[in-house]
Formats: sequence, C-alpha cells, structure tokens
Amino acid sequence: MTTALPLFPLNSVLFPGLVLPLSVFEPRYRALVGDLQALPEGQPRLFGVVAIKDGYEVAPTAIGLPDSAPPAGTEPAAGFGPEPIRAFHEIGCIADASTIRETAGALEEEDAETPAERFEVLATGTTRFRLHSVDASGPYLTGEVEELPEEEGDGAGALASGVLRAFRSYQKRLAGARERTLAEGQELPDEPSVVSYLVAAATILDVPTKQRLLQAPDTATRLADELRLLRRETSTIAKLPSVPAVDLTKSPTSPN
Repeated sequence: MTTALPLFPLNSVLFPGLVLPLSVFEPRYRALVGDLQALPEGQPRLFGVVAIKDGYEVAPTAIGLPDSAPPAGTEPAAGFGPEPIRAFHEIGCIADASTIRETAGALEEEDAETPAERFEVLATGTTRFRLHSVDASGPYLTGEVEELPEEEGDGAGALASGVLRAFRSYQKRLAGARERTLAEGQELPDEPSVVSYLVAAATILDVPTKQRLLQAPDTATRLADELRLLRRETSTIAKLPSVPAVDLTKSPTSPN
C-alpha cells in the first residue's frame, strides 16, 4: 500500500531512530513545514527524506540567471531537473517532526532590512520507504511512497555483537586523533536493527555507502556490510598519521 508524503531531499542519508535537525529557509520547504505545523495537535507531522543522487539541496540563486528567473527555492523541483524522481535515491526514510520553531534568520543580502524567516525543525527517522513517484504540481514536492518492513535476516544477533566490538575499536582509533567519540560515556544498544542504523549513521562514510546500508534487504545484510566497512576503516586509520575526514563526525545542521 502506498501513501503520499511531502518530500525533503537532502545531501545526506537519514536512518530510522536517528535525529535530524533542519534549518529551513527556502520558500518551498517553509511551505512544507508550515503545512506540518498546521496539522491538528497530536497528529504525527510526517515527511519523507530522500538522499539526492543528482541535483542540489539548495536551489541555485538568481545571481547569473536571467532577470525573469523565479526567486531561488520558489519552484518545488528547482535544482532537480525535469524529472525529479531521477535525481533521488529510491529508498528513503520517513521523518516525524517533533519540534517546529519559527525564527528570524540572518538578513538577506538583497534586502538588509528584512530578516529572513525560517523554521528550526527537529525530526526523528521512523521507517524506511520506497519512492514510487514524485509530484511537483504543488508548492513543494510530494512523493507516493511504500513503507518497507525491517526484516532481521539470519544471524543478526551474532553479527550485531561483532559490529559493536568493531565499532568500539573504530571509535578508539578516532579518539586517537583527539576527537570526542560517540561511544564516550554512552551505553550502546544491543538490538540488531538499532545497532545497524546507529553504526551506519555514526561511521564516517560517503553518501553512496550510507545509502547502500539504508537500502540493505535486511538487518543481517546491513550488519555484515558494516562489519567489513568498520574493519577496513579501522585498519586504514591505524596506518595514517592523522584522520583527514574526522571533522565529519560533527555534522552541521542542514542548511535547508
């Protein structure tokens, strides 16, 4: 069974159970969040997060474009081409916006007297979905999505234990670069699917690799992939005098 959801494309991957902070300033996404905010009290404020495969998270500005070009972010498919669905990965994650706060952001360069309105949103990933189609006829993109169940697969429990051990070794290597690690002072979960998503989110990996982990057919497959990745990354870090990508452990709020 499919359902329609507002879509929020990002240059990153959201996993179930993980928190997503957003600073929303483009008109199309302000319209999306405004509609979520208007939902009745107690009703889930759900939207779909998809990783961008080919396109731009923030619409190109009007600088260098014809004077007749619409303001950046006013067209729902801006930056994603004539067929937006081709710009997105097929598997995404439903997010539930637990907190929405309206703020005045930085001043716009073209009108320094007018503060830019924006929303600060805190959402949590809930369930994976498959994206079947994209509709660009409204003020923002919507997608027809099908929720995907999380199958455990064979040997997930044993694999989760191995992944946790490998993850701790990986974090200790990062700590050697004087970085604060996610494992410091924290109890890590032992439920296989939770482990698989937490490790996928916390490990320094590129978007295609994280996307591969999100769309794994079951938890055991995801954990087995993570075990290989963690061993490889830990071995690589051990051979380096410093960790070049370690700043990625401190992910900034998405600019939109």
